[in-house]
Amino acid sequence: MVPNHGLIIMSLLHGGGDFDRSLMMVNTAGWDTDCNSGNVGCILGIRNGLDTFNGGDWRGPVADRLYLSTADGGSAISDAVQETYKIVNTGRILAGLATLQPKQGARFNFSLPGSQQGFQPTAIGRATLYLDNVGRPEESGARSLALRFDHVGATDYVVAGTPTFVPPDALTMPGYALVASPTLYPGQTVRARLSADAKNSGSVNAGLYLKYYGEGDQAVTLEGSPDSLVAGSTVELTWRIPDLGGCPIFEIGIVLRAAQTSSGCVYLDYLTWEGSPDITLSRPLEDSTVWQRAWVDATDQHNNHSPEAYRLVQNRGRGLMIQGTHDWDDYTVSAALTPHMADAIGIAARVQGLQRYYALLICNDSTVQLVKVLDGETVLAASHVNWELGHLYALKLTAHKNQVRAYLDNQLLFDFTDLERPLLNGAIALVCDEGRVGCDVVEVHPVQNT
Repeated sequence: MVPNHGLIIMSLLHGGGDFDRSLMMVNTAGWDTDCNSGNVGCILGIRNGLDTFNGGDWRGPVADRLYLSTADGGSAISDAVQETYKIVNTGRILAGLATLQPKQGARFNFSLPGSQQGFQPTAIGRATLYLDNVGRPEESGARSLALRFDHVGATDYVVAGTPTFVPPDALTMPGYALVASPTLYPGQTVRARLSADAKNSGSVNAGLYLKYYGEGDQAVTLEGSPDSLVAGSTVELTWRIPDLGGCPIFEIGIVLRAAQTSSGCVYLDYLTWEGSPDITLSRPLEDSTVWQRAWVDATDQHNNHSPEAYRLVQNRGRGLMIQGTHDWDDYTVSAALTPHMADAIGIAARVQGLQRYYALLICNDSTVQLVKVLDGETVLAASHVNWELGHLYALKLTAHKNQVRAYLDNQLLFDFTDLERPLLNGAIALVCDEGRVGCDVVEVHPVQNT
């Protein structure tokens, strides 16, 4: 960022602590307006707390969403609540205190006043929907997201959803590109707890839905099985996400319908998911491109028009192409790779950025190595292999707790138990050291399915 310190100081001095007035001043002064406004807003937020935003509808359009481009792509689609607890819990760990895990660590818990965690309303037909964060005295003061609906019926319905990947309106951000991996994948199980207000006029059918990029990168909606909510009742929805042919999911949420026209309020207590993915990643559809953006590309060149689904080129050093999240813990990743004039090629597991992962590498010194990258690179195990350019190699890594098993062409090479600062979760990656490697299919499955 390129802030102008003079304009920041000027707006803070003459704005008198008023958020609207201070931002108006720093924006109209010109120069690098987004950076200047960001600094002023941050300082006033620290100074005044949530009262900073009471002068206008500053929170509503944003709905707590945060887009954080990073090599750790699974953390890129986030919200203010998640990031707040990360910061608070980091401090608590340093102070020797237990971490805070609202609602057993549910991803979307709405536990902070006013929070919506990216959820936004959409109404179809004559229906209307308004979202509001409310305290629930009957739930010992816990907070929930209230879905206040009107005129909901069979064809007039409402949805409340939150991003899990780059949403359509951010695919072509001018001047910037949002680098991210999806946070939700097939094979994982989504859970949501909902309660109907006791004063509702009738019952509603509540269900989970998702949206993914399908043929031609068009949005496709898929719904889980709904459950009936009568006034005063509570349900927990559960949905194991089905295979989508490698297409990335970009939204998850709640849909409300009714057999008879109904009005009222449903409280979303939490929405979360768990489990390792069960996916096959490749080129899903010939006329789609967004699936490529699900990979965080930290290589010098990724040829989008190559015969293989993935062709990585690295001119110097090591390049990685990463997909996944910190939620992934025990799983198997496998891929068939073809090296072309490369120093080393391979796959990685438990990836937590560019400098934290396990990798199985075939090297041009006729060795195959299991390495750990954490505060430098350590070779955990090595063996001889005949290196042939253009030959197809099947690589597989299984990570279960602190044990890592490595396979080459379906033969177990290494079975290593990491007793020193093991990496226990993270994404997967394709690896290329100074050269080119091609790959058509990458598979990730839970350990029990391998």
